[in-house]
Amino acid sequence: MRKCMFILLGCMLTAIGLIVLKHTHAVTGGTAGLALSLSYLFHFPFVAAFLALNIPFFLFSAMTMGWRFTLYSIGSVITLTLMTALMEHMLPPFVPSDLIAAVLGGISIGFGVSLLFMNGSSLGGAHILALYLQRKLNWDPGKVNFAIDCLVVLISLSTAGLLKGMYSILSIAITSIIMSYWKNKIKTRNTKKDGKSPQTARVTSTAKPSFQ
Repeated sequence: MRKCMFILLGCMLTAIGLIVLKHTHAVTGGTAGLALSLSYLFHFPFVAAFLALNIPFFLFSAMTMGWRFTLYSIGSVITLTLMTALMEHMLPPFVPSDLIAAVLGGISIGFGVSLLFMNGSSLGGAHILALYLQRKLNWDPGKVNFAIDCLVVLISLSTAGLLKGMYSILSIAITSIIMSYWKNKIKTRNTKKDGKSPQTARVTSTAKPSFQ
């Protein structure tokens, strides 16, 4: 029950961050960022794009991260999409500038995603890849997430514009710094695959190169 409450809180914080960014037409990284860009470009619901983009990553997760993590992640994605759809109309634009929106959005998403990671869940997409690389190669998930998200923002510049893109990178940097701060707790929880103890997984991972 406690884990579910933290996952719900993580989804809520992430939803608030995404809505803040969307009100300013900024983007974020990962599948959420791609979904936002597609919603700007083609004018179809963020929810539909977000769910569709996550399907191949969940298949990868089931094969590499275990079913428990995958099911929690699917639940988190569904919860986030529902929260975003409901809260988007309840939260009016309230930030005085795009810069403040980027900072607040990055902080909210950073804490939200970190809560999910520390409780054995994710929001799919690049987050699954970041946690997989942390488990296998001991790479910092915050840095991996930052690199992937910056690539997504570069792809999204055609819809967001250069200035919005810069604010988006600032937001992503803040999110990634928060994730990196909690990387050890994230690793302790997510080195456990179904049927494998955290202690065994940590011993295995010490022989891998580090990306820190």
